[in-house]
Amino acid sequence: MLDIKEISKAIRQVAEEKGLAPETIIEAIESSIAAAYKRDYADRGGIVKCKLDEKSGTLKFWQVKTVVDDTTVRFVDESAEEEAEKKEPEIEEEQKLPRFNPERHITLEEAQKIKSDAAVGDEMMFPLETKEDFGRIAAQTAKQVILQKLRESERESILAEWTRKEGQIVSGEVQRFDRGNVFVNLGRAIGVMFANESIPTEHYRAGERLRFLVLAVQEDTRMPGIVLSRANPRFVAELFKMEVPELTDGTIEVKEIAREAGNRTKIAVASTSEGVDPVGALVGQRGTRVMAVNNELGNEKIDIIEWSEDPENFIANALSPAKVERVEVLPRREARAFVPENQLSLAIGKGGQNVRLAAKLTGWKIDVRSQAHPDEVQEDGTAIAPEESGEAEPAGDEESES
Repeated sequence: MLDIKEISKAIRQVAEEKGLAPETIIEAIESSIAAAYKRDYADRGGIVKCKLDEKSGTLKFWQVKTVVDDTTVRFVDESAEEEAEKKEPEIEEEQKLPRFNPERHITLEEAQKIKSDAAVGDEMMFPLETKEDFGRIAAQTAKQVILQKLRESERESILAEWTRKEGQIVSGEVQRFDRGNVFVNLGRAIGVMFANESIPTEHYRAGERLRFLVLAVQEDTRMPGIVLSRANPRFVAELFKMEVPELTDGTIEVKEIAREAGNRTKIAVASTSEGVDPVGALVGQRGTRVMAVNNELGNEKIDIIEWSEDPENFIANALSPAKVERVEVLPRREARAFVPENQLSLAIGKGGQNVRLAAKLTGWKIDVRSQAHPDEVQEDGTAIAPEESGEAEPAGDEESES
């Protein structure tokens, strides 16, 4: 008889450590004991199941057999089968029915003698002699089975947990670095932030705790691969969602985001309720809300602009902080923005960054020109909206959910 108190204690401890249901642990134990029983006492071709009675601490064993007939298995002796294979070599192996195995199968006729309503495909359980003394090799087999079952259960549990967190922000501790990739301790799991998902201006230190966007959860043969990001435009939207209740309740929506991580982000917002200022809501009283996001991003510049269905207004707003005099809309989603001479460098930005982000945000090709010299093309003053770069991701419905 097993020491049920020790087993229950072990089950609770493992369940707590691995974050698994106690029932999962019990199933793993039963599977491992069944494997050990099969190793020492049963035919290798049979199927053995075990049941642990937690109240009494006793074990019960059964052999499982499937009810079959001549439509589901082949009833032939070995010599007859060999002759048939010589005569009909063209029959492919995978087209043949499985061979009848008395350790796994029971005929419909025999099954109905035991259970009158037995049908093909049913499983029948036949009691086996109870054993509690297993050999060394069988015990090793049991250990391997239970460890494998626990790993599989833990992996499935982690996968389910983190799949639900895709698109959300989580906190983790920087653990180690490998070829530019950052590995992050998330508690029960390890996440990875690839080099292209990190902010170029940031320098990470082991032991540092940071926030990350859960970009994707990928299935792996061993453990789920949790892909993290701090450079993705959605990271900014989710940070604002943590600071701005109006985003969570849907009063304000994030319409578009354009970002060059570490330098500047432009975020276009709109209100779904009259009388609510979307830009003011994100800025917060005395700038507290935008400052909280800004601090998390290492003082990355953030331009919060009001989204507009009118292209002229939207393009003018997108070139913020520059003041735009007028916007001329041209065919094929092209536009010219005219600004005062003293606003020209601000509208274009260093290396054309401001106009480039404005083009990403609006989806328009923008040509910034001086109001005083409208025919003069400015250096770095023209930017084309990327069609499929993914850099200017619409936040739309995705960002306003939850």
